[in-house]
Amino acid sequence: ELWEEMWHVNVMSHIYAARHLFPLWKQHKMKGTFVITASAAGLLMQIGVLPYHVTKHAAVAVADWLAVEHYEDGVSVHCVCPQLVRTNMMTLSMSQLNNSGKKNESSIGDGGDDGDVYSSRDGTTKSSNDGPAGLDGIAEPKEVALATIKGIEDERFLVLPHPQVKKYIAGKGSDYDRWIKGMRKFKSHFGDMVKASAPKSKL
Repeated sequence: ELWEEMWHVNVMSHIYAARHLFPLWKQHKMKGTFVITASAAGLLMQIGVLPYHVTKHAAVAVADWLAVEHYEDGVSVHCVCPQLVRTNMMTLSMSQLNNSGKKNESSIGDGGDDGDVYSSRDGTTKSSNDGPAGLDGIAEPKEVALATIKGIEDERFLVLPHPQVKKYIAGKGSDYDRWIKGMRKFKSHFGDMVKASAPKSKL
């Protein structure tokens, strides 16, 4: 069951780690640093895969709660929310996309051919000729790691390896209805492509 699997991986893994580490840090009067890897999907939306969308939002909520509840214990909590990162998981998704018969070049940003424009996550218009992955770029693991280290050094809770996500969050918060309409347009352009590379799930 995909729901159960994603719940354990994306949410409970952080809970289990916190249950183990936080009491130890408090017992030994240590200042701990706790990093939760969530996703920009946990702040915005994941088209096509509801369990991923929901559990990444839950991961952000866990990080929020821990950052507030354990601040006085000397624990520094950070939540990393990247968009696409070049990992084996992404490579597998691209392989599934190839097997589906869809155009791989559009999905990874090597240049689709429709040239349409759509209303993006922040409600502004962007060209779709680079596909969904090419819109904001694919981060390398090293870039995400360096962004995380910098976030810890700067004592920032939210770490955004793709800086434009901050603008998307602001757009979502300032006009939720406009953001929903923008996401509907995003789905109309890329929804089938995303679903082809994603695990199959039911509501």
